[in-house]
Amino acid sequence: MNSLKKIALAVVAAMTTATIVASPASAAVMTVAVSLDGTANTTASAIATPAALPVPADNTVDAADALKFVATVDTGTSVSVTTTNATIVSALHTSAAPVSASSGSSSLTIATGTGTTATFYVYTKTTAIGTVAITNGGTTLTYYVQGTAGKINTLALSSADAGTTSSVVTATVTATDVFGNKVSGKGLTALVVGGTLDTTTGTTGATLTNFGQAEFKVTLPTTGSSTLVVSVTNSSDVASVVTGFNTVTSSVVKTISVRDLLGELAAANAAKDAATAAKAASDAALAKAVADAATAAAKAVADAAAAKTAADADKAAAVKAEVDKAAAAAKVASDALAAKDAQIAKLTADNAAAIAAMKKAFNALATKWNKANPKAKVTLVK
Repeated sequence: MNSLKKIALAVVAAMTTATIVASPASAAVMTVAVSLDGTANTTASAIATPAALPVPADNTVDAADALKFVATVDTGTSVSVTTTNATIVSALHTSAAPVSASSGSSSLTIATGTGTTATFYVYTKTTAIGTVAITNGGTTLTYYVQGTAGKINTLALSSADAGTTSSVVTATVTATDVFGNKVSGKGLTALVVGGTLDTTTGTTGATLTNFGQAEFKVTLPTTGSSTLVVSVTNSSDVASVVTGFNTVTSSVVKTISVRDLLGELAAANAAKDAATAAKAASDAALAKAVADAATAAAKAVADAAAAKTAADADKAAAVKAEVDKAAAAAKVASDALAAKDAQIAKLTADNAAAIAAMKKAFNALATKWNKANPKAKVTLVK
């Protein structure tokens, strides 16, 4: 607890320091009276000795929970207040005007009007050190507060969900008040069904490493499970049920299963072997399907090639038939043309011979005529 407090003091010291700024000579220097439930506090202005305040565990902010501040200042001035890790209220709880743990704010300005004092209250819900900075004119005074945890409102238990046969599992129990502050120095009682405990009692710790926590070690049985139950030893350490707050949990239960690692390994290996066999079968089926598909594709290509060859042959035969037919027709036409040309040539020759004969006969007769009739000669035909 002392180590935790020193760290908290150092952190707050680094964040904020008490400062007093001199006011002008014409203004009265602000003075502040601090008290808790009627008892004056003269140490809260030092971070090493913050005012200890009980957290408002009953959900009402009254004189026992709140530090009272009365600032005396010049008439007609204002007092400004800001806090960290603390809350300001202008009045305490009454049945007519309730002030709960959710009331207030972290800043407040109070105008004194015709008076010379400003009164307000500060409470805290955390065990961390808080600051209260009060400003009037050029003067700022800083005070420190620190909450003291309330009774146990919640127990929480954490551990592994399972462990191996006869192994030791550590269970950690954390005790907190209604505001989540860890509660130290409180007794806990544990029992286990199935397995054994290293101890049946414990106390929530007060050091940095175990503050508000206690550990119980459970030795698991060979099979089955262990059920651990931890509760607050003294009912006086348990918070009362308060309207507006969460439900009080003073005991916790945790069941830790025993794991059969050899059995799990065997099952895992069997599952692996089955998966391997299934994969091999799947791979074989896939390979066959691929091979069948390749064979079918090759056959389809071959069939298509054969069909194309046959079609090409048919087409070539048809083309040849057409060519042969055309050649035959051309020959007939050529032969007919040759015969015609021969006939025309013969007729031409015969006609030329006949004309030549006729010319010869005419010229013979003409020659005789011309000899017999020199004065009435006829022209010979060439």
